[in-house]
Amino acid sequence: MTPAQELPPEKPRVSVIIVSWNRKELLRRSLEALGGSHQVIVVDNGSSDGSAAIEDEFPGARFIRLPKNFGLTKALNLGIRSAEGEYLLFLHDDACISAEGASQLADLLESASGIGAVCPKFEGVNQVSSLPTPAHPYPHWHTAESGEFEDVECAMGAAIMLRRQFIRAMRQIDERYGNYGSDIDLCAQVVRRASKKVRIACNVKALHDVLGKDDSLFEADRIIGTAVFLGKYYGFWAGMKFRISSTLQSIFSFRWGMAKYLLSNQKLDGTHT
Repeated sequence: MTPAQELPPEKPRVSVIIVSWNRKELLRRSLEALGGSHQVIVVDNGSSDGSAAIEDEFPGARFIRLPKNFGLTKALNLGIRSAEGEYLLFLHDDACISAEGASQLADLLESASGIGAVCPKFEGVNQVSSLPTPAHPYPHWHTAESGEFEDVECAMGAAIMLRRQFIRAMRQIDERYGNYGSDIDLCAQVVRRASKKVRIACNVKALHDVLGKDDSLFEADRIIGTAVFLGKYYGFWAGMKFRISSTLQSIFSFRWGMAKYLLSNQKLDGTHT
């Protein structure tokens, strides 16, 4: 067969989209676990810890480097545009799953049309909850059950797989969310709007180090994301009431930095200084 007659490369079945920010060693761990079995796209949110140096170690992965931290949601949407697989696995850089585990998740989605999203089980980590409501904007999170699977309303987005056609039907993840809330919204889209299941595949194990940020901007982003969710699913005033009460609470507790971010609607989306 001549070069002109060579068949085009086969499209990947699974695309893994990793959003990373200043977690070089955890990113390396995730990439090593995934190997070269799937398409891997790393969206780096302006890391300053030398993460760029590991790109040469993983020539099979595609790195998209952003000039600063645009938050999780915008970074995921950029990764989605480069994904070619039929199944998209969104993976945080502090989570780790094997290539075989990612394939098992895809097998589950392929075999069960009633499942809209599937996640591996994080051992010993709070992973599932109910969806937020005006009465309970921050539902209790708990660990997944120990059976074969658990169908839930909401699962942590540190490792969650959906069909590419489902994301395409949404056009993109709602960018009114900055760093917090887009995974909860995805679960709501699956459960409430598509009437499908979010399933924890308890036989597929993954690691999650649950590393978070504790500062005024990240906390304000969480409040704004929750307000967006409540407004989207329970009406404008539900979101506004939550946001006003949270802003007043920050003022009365003398948390001026967070109050400033809430009053200016400053979420983690690249517009912060």
